[in-house]
Amino acid sequence: MKADYKFFKIEDNFLDQKEFDKLQQILIGNSTFAWYYLDKIVSDGDERFQFIHLFYTNSQWQNEGIILQEIAKKIEPAILVKINAKLITQTPNIVQNKFHVDLADFLSIDLLKKATTSIFYINTNNGYTIFKDGTRVESVANRMVSFPANMEHAGTSCTDENIRVLLNFNYFERSGKI
Repeated sequence: MKADYKFFKIEDNFLDQKEFDKLQQILIGNSTFAWYYLDKIVSDGDERFQFIHLFYTNSQWQNEGIILQEIAKKIEPAILVKINAKLITQTPNIVQNKFHVDLADFLSIDLLKKATTSIFYINTNNGYTIFKDGTRVESVANRMVSFPANMEHAGTSCTDENIRVLLNFNYFERSGKI
């Protein structure tokens, strides 16, 4: 499925299945992959936690960034700003996190309007990404959703899998806005 909406784009089967399987195995099938505890999801005091892995920041690839080269080639960013992985643990009920805009603390409002955020889902689960207008994008393995970086959105936990894992990309596109 490839769907284009007014403000965002959803692409299923974003990566070739072989490439996706390799990436999924590294991120959630490999007990040696390093996840780092962060005592917040969006902001201090939100009483939630997650595990993260930083792949790209400060104009440099970090850690095992090489494993994301296929995705980076496909999105063809003019400028990468940040790439990280997020792992959120299962909860008894779906918990929606706070609405936010990625990089709001780092980019001006004008730059946020020109930037893109993409979320790439590593595993299928009943968690989702929700936008301020109520639009929901379900967590489906190998799905990419892209939208203007100034769009407020929130993620959730899941109840049907032990973990919800995704990659978050922030960048400026070569051809302008979505």
